Amino acid sequence: MKRKYFIDNLRWMAILLLFPFHASQIWSGGEYAGFYIWSHTNTALYLFSTAVYPWYMTLLFVIAGISCKYSLQVRTNRQFIMERIKKLLVPFLFGLLTLVPVMTYIAEIFFNGYTGSYLQQYTLFFSKETDLTGYHGGFTPAHLWFLLYLFVISLISVFIISFQKKYLSSLKIDRLPYFCIIFLFAPEWICLYILNIGGKSLGQFLLLFLLGYYILSEEKILHKLQQYRFVSLVLFIMSGSLYAYLYCLENVRNVLMDGLYIFYGWMGIITLIGIGQSKLNFYNRLSNYLTHASFSVYIIHMPILVVTGFFVLKLPIGIAGQFSLIVLISFAETFLVYEIIKRIPVLRFFLGTGKKKL
Repeated sequence: MKRKYFIDNLRWMAILLLFPFHASQIWSGGEYAGFYIWSHTNTALYLFSTAVYPWYMTLLFVIAGISCKYSLQVRTNRQFIMERIKKLLVPFLFGLLTLVPVMTYIAEIFFNGYTGSYLQQYTLFFSKETDLTGYHGGFTPAHLWFLLYLFVISLISVFIISFQKKYLSSLKIDRLPYFCIIFLFAPEWICLYILNIGGKSLGQFLLLFLLGYYILSEEKILHKLQQYRFVSLVLFIMSGSLYAYLYCLENVRNVLMDGLYIFYGWMGIITLIGIGQSKLNFYNRLSNYLTHASFSVYIIHMPILVVTGFFVLKLPIGIAGQFSLIVLISFAETFLVYEIIKRIPVLRFFLGTGKKKL
């Protein structure tokens, strides 16, 4: 099967977007709005982070489902599971023990005026009562929740796929018309409320993974998304503008807003996949490098960005200067650390650094 480079490129682009997205969290929402350090609400950055959030992580789960389809064509179930343990579970546990406490240490200092040592905070990390966000200190999986969820979803999906192949081998769903593909947001909306832990729904992400595996990996479906990509783009922009306005400026929070959130996120996914086939199906040295680096970059970028932000916020250079500096410095530092990690076999193993991707 010919490699679809636009899938690789969409993945690393979504991960690089995390630098400005997480930097914008410092100026989003309200006090303790949802990050390890916080300055104040800036409307532009609040709108930006709100507009990005509904589709960038959901896109990664869909891409993981599509990649699973290709992976299981050349691997047995056992090989796939063992690979997931090495690629997802090991980096999750390593990052939980070594990287995440760095961020909660900064949060303790920033919000709680903590004056103890890092080692004392490390004990506090496992003993303090927490809401699992870590934004006030205490235990949290932080951004590594994605690895844990993807690992669990991968295991569940293997059993679902094995059952389907055994009992529903004639299953064919590649003839769905375009507007039926759009309305797949409806079951995702329902699944949003299944095993929703701290705003992260295992039900929703499992469904997106399976939609990637069964539907968005099909050539006929991909062709339709490419054919109607401008329709998708218009619906994406319209729903996103309405969602950001209602959420940020009108502070609307209800079940219908949940539906708009899901619809906008789903339109973002099918828009990017549709346009990606035309504009992003390329391969060069830079794209190859970023494809291989993106997984490790995802794991290590957050503590670097939080520490960088902690010090940059002290500089009297205005919001634009602080935001730009946080993004640029954390970006450079993250890739520098990645270059070091990939040269050390032990760290390369624990952080899942290698040629195989999600």
